[in-house]
Amino acid sequence: MFKKLALQLKLANEEKNKNMTSPFSEEFLTPKNKFLKDLSKKAVELYERQNDIKNFSQLVLSNPENTSHDKLVNKLFNEGVVDPFVDDKLAHLADNKKLLKDLGLLD
Repeated sequence: MFKKLALQLKLANEEKNKNMTSPFSEEFLTPKNKFLKDLSKKAVELYERQNDIKNFSQLVLSNPENTSHDKLVNKLFNEGVVDPFVDDKLAHLADNKKLLKDLGLLD
């Protein structure tokens, strides 16, 4: 069902980008069809929200004894990744002109 809704939204977006008039464009939609189209968009949004909540809940309720993430972070730091929580590195990043320019904070 989700695939059908996703396909319908994809087709609707493609129709908006075409130069030709489509029978599915806003001016040809009957109130019933418009309601179903809006309902389909709402259903996709609710499905995505439900999945986000489910994934977040799995993260929050995961085993607190599991420290594999600490091992991965320590491995990255040992390989030379900059630790943003060290004051010296943070000061260096704050003064980095290229980074500030990329973020749009400098002209």
